[in-house]
Amino acid sequence: MLCIYSPETNPAFNIASEEYLMKNIDQDVFLLYINGPSIIVGKHQNTLSEINVDYVKENNIEIVRRLSGGGAVFHDQGNLNFAFIKKGEDTNLVDFQKFTIPILDVLRKLDINAKFEGRNDLTIEGKKFSGNAEHVYKNKVLHHGTLLFSSKMEDLGKALNVNPRKFKDKAVKSVKSRVTNIKEHLQKDMSVDEFAEMLMQDIMQTEPESKRYEYTEADQEAIQSLVEQKYGTWEWNFGYSPKYNFSRYTTTQGGHIEVNLDVIDGVINNVKFFGDFFSSKDIGEIEDALKGIQHNEVKIRKQLEDFNISQYFNKVTLDELVGCLF
Repeated sequence: MLCIYSPETNPAFNIASEEYLMKNIDQDVFLLYINGPSIIVGKHQNTLSEINVDYVKENNIEIVRRLSGGGAVFHDQGNLNFAFIKKGEDTNLVDFQKFTIPILDVLRKLDINAKFEGRNDLTIEGKKFSGNAEHVYKNKVLHHGTLLFSSKMEDLGKALNVNPRKFKDKAVKSVKSRVTNIKEHLQKDMSVDEFAEMLMQDIMQTEPESKRYEYTEADQEAIQSLVEQKYGTWEWNFGYSPKYNFSRYTTTQGGHIEVNLDVIDGVINNVKFFGDFFSSKDIGEIEDALKGIQHNEVKIRKQLEDFNISQYFNKVTLDELVGCLF
C-alpha cells in the first residue's frame, strides 16, 4: 500500500488526486490531506442550495464537488481528511464500517471512546466528528472521510447555513448533526500534524508491504490537469447540479422583488420577476436576457451590465439585482 500525506492544501488538487490515484495507480493507497477553507459537496447535490453564498464569497471559501455521494462538508486547516483506495471483489467493495476501524483504533489508543454510528458517521459522546462516503470504479473502491480535529465550528456553521426556502429540487440534502472536534477529547495536547503522523504510522504498521510515497512530477502534472479540466471548473462544481427551481423575496429601496428561476444543468431556463417596484421599461427584456445564462454571478453581472437597471427596477442597482438571484 502506498501511503501519501499530500503537501497541498488546495482543495481542488486534493479532491482531483483521489480520482487520479484511483484510476491510474495499480496499488492500494492510503491518503491524508488538509484543505484550506472549502466546502466539498456530494456528487448528486445542488451546490447553491448547500452553501451560504454571501458568507462563502466574503470569506474566500472554495467550492469543490467530489466523486462520491452524500452531503456537503466544511474543510479547514483543523480538519484532517483520509482516503483508502482499494481493490476487491464486487460483493465486498462497499463497507463503510470496515474502513473506519483503523481510525477508531487510533482514537482508542488516545483514550477516546469513539464509535461508528448510523450509516456512515463516527461519533464521540453522541457528537459527530467524521462523515464518510464511497465511490466505486471498476474493481476499486474509494472510501474517504473527514476528521474534525480542531476546526472552527463557527465557520462550519455559517458556511453551510442555507435558507431552504430558496430552492426546490430533488438533489441529495445534507443532514445537520451535532458535531465535535477530536482535540476537545484528548488527554494531552496534540497538533493536527502530530495526529496525522500517528494515524499514518498506525496504518503502515497494520497494512502489509506499505511504504511512503511522494507525488512525482508526472503525478502532479496529471492531477493539475484534472483540476483545470474538471475540479477547478464552474461546470463541474456548480453546473453539474441537478435541475432545480430557485426563488427569493428581497426588499430593496425601490420596493419588493420576487424572482423565480428554473435551472437545468446550471443554466437558467426560465425566469420571472414579481413585486411592487416601478419600472419605465418592460422587465421582460431583463427576463429574456437571463435565459440561457449560467446561474453564475460573474456571467449574470456581465450579461446585465449594459442595461440601465433603474429603468426596469426603479431605484435598484445592478449589484442589488444580481444579489436577488442568489
